[in-house]
Amino acid sequence: MDLLPTLRPSPVSPTVNLLEEGVQHGFLRLPFSRDDSAWGSVMVPLTVIKNGTGPTALLTGGNHGDEYEGPIALFDLARSLKAEDVSGRVIIVPAMNYPAFAAGTRTSPIDKGNMNRCFPGRPDGTATEKIADYFQRVLLPNADIVLDFHSGGKTLDFLPFCAAHILADKIQEAQSFELVEAFGAPFSMRMLEIDAIGMYDTAAEEMGKTFITTEIGGAGTATATSVMIAKRGVSNVLKAAGILAGTVEPQPTQWLDMPDGDCFSFAEDGGLIELLVNLGDPVTMGSAIARIYPVSRTGATPREIHAKMSGILTARHVPGLVKPGDCVGVIAVAV
Repeated sequence: MDLLPTLRPSPVSPTVNLLEEGVQHGFLRLPFSRDDSAWGSVMVPLTVIKNGTGPTALLTGGNHGDEYEGPIALFDLARSLKAEDVSGRVIIVPAMNYPAFAAGTRTSPIDKGNMNRCFPGRPDGTATEKIADYFQRVLLPNADIVLDFHSGGKTLDFLPFCAAHILADKIQEAQSFELVEAFGAPFSMRMLEIDAIGMYDTAAEEMGKTFITTEIGGAGTATATSVMIAKRGVSNVLKAAGILAGTVEPQPTQWLDMPDGDCFSFAEDGGLIELLVNLGDPVTMGSAIARIYPVSRTGATPREIHAKMSGILTARHVPGLVKPGDCVGVIAVAV
């Protein structure tokens, strides 16, 4: 007797045919009844470009709604890429969590859903879980390679890097790091996640997909330099995969490693933060990387945060005020 419940069909439907040749611009449409639209929908922009046979690349940005390099690069690619330039298929979703992207927030204003902690999703869950479920059941199985753009959003700023994870399947791992190198960011990361449960990354990797991601800048904005890195990187990845003609544009990169949880420094007190080192600066184990000043009165001694390992400062907290538990800095080791 089968005790597992029958999985409901996804309520999300594409307005384009994922198998059709040519260039199609449309949406992933999720019915969403709300106060201002009884039979309304969440419309997630989507482009599918297909030409003949070849691998499928799934390109995503806006997994978190306050990260902008990916959406800029992918909206630009969606308008400019021609079918005759492609061998295979490119599926472009510039803003996965579109409600969050439209609001400029990390999580969805509809349900506070963090898209990158909602996988595998649920067809009968919240709006964010329903979108995640569609990626899990339809888009990811259709993909051979997956590139998911991230940056620091409003609360972190990163050295610009492309990354993949250490995996049990060493063939899959090697294929991922080959694409990281092809991307050609100024830094390339062997990445450690402090909370991999529910991540899009994990969902893709567990399906055996070649998955890479980025952290390119942040601070709630994008720069000409960070956008150039993103645009050049996605072009290089498509060339390395054989989907675009031409050779990869090689770029010098510094490989970094995040070996364990000592990479991360967290605030234990709230207050006004003073960073004592800049992004890219070397730090030594035990050295102070930040001070946190109590702000309820003058004359109080600030609490120092010390590095738990030697390396270079790879990410830093952005807002001037911190709360207990906030990530203050990330240190990586040059390889």
